Parts: sequence; C-alpha cells; structure tokens
Amino acid sequence: MKIDIRELCAEDIGELAEIEAAAFSMPWSKQDFENLLCHSYCFYLVALADGCIAGCCGYTNSCNEATIDNVVVAAAYENMGIAQALIGELITRGRASGVEAFTLEVRVSNAKAIHIYEKFGFRSVGIRPGFYEKPLEDAMIMWLREDVSDTL
Repeated sequence: MKIDIRELCAEDIGELAEIEAAAFSMPWSKQDFENLLCHSYCFYLVALADGCIAGCCGYTNSCNEATIDNVVVAAAYENMGIAQALIGELITRGRASGVEAFTLEVRVSNAKAIHIYEKFGFRSVGIRPGFYEKPLEDAMIMWLREDVSDTL
C-alpha cells in the first residue's frame, strides 16, 4: 500500500466528513471542514492510501503554539500506520512553519492514541474532567515542546 500525505483541499471534504461520522460520536460536519480552508491559522493534512482518503489530521496555530484539533483514520485503514504518518508529517511541517509547541486533548481511555502521541514525545500535563460527551469522559492534556515540565 502506498501512502501519500498532502494538504486538505475542498474536494476531500465530502469523503472526509463520512469518515469522521463513522469514527466519532460527535463528528465534525462538512461545514466544519470547509471552515478550516478559510483560515490561514488552520493547517490540515489528508492521507491517501493507494489514492483513497484514509485519514486526516490538523492543527490550529495561535502564536506559534498549535492545538491538534482532530486526528481521524477510516476504519478500513486502522492499524496500518496512517495516524502515525499523519502526525509525524504534521509536526514536521508545523515546525518548518515556525510552530514551537503542540498540544492536544485525548480521551483518557484511548490508550492506542496516547501511545502514538508519546512516541512523538508528547507528555501528559493534566486532565480536563468531563471534557468529552457521548460518552462523558475526561480528557488527557498532552504537550510536545522543549521542556513540558515548565507547565507543571
């Protein structure tokens, strides 16, 4: 399987919204994805597996600190390294454009995602109680930066 990663474009949004709806209990809509393309501070990538959209991830940049807002992989492509490839490319491109630190929230029960983030050097700095709905669950706050201990 050949994986290509490129920037999100308008033609991706319909299929991406379907992937999102299948993956999450509170998915982003087509309009949510369309709005990303209108803001210069948002940067999103899609992964293509043999030409088919397999996943997406991206961030919102504020003062050179990027919040990774969304990481999603289509069920048919899970456990194939798509999320890891997307996150790695997102960090690489973000740093090249001046992003100094990355943060995200992840469900505390999502051990697979937490493990991937830790591979890239993200560290937990706290918990946001009741952050997620459907089902209600706490979020782990994670940061990737030079000295995450400064935030503790």
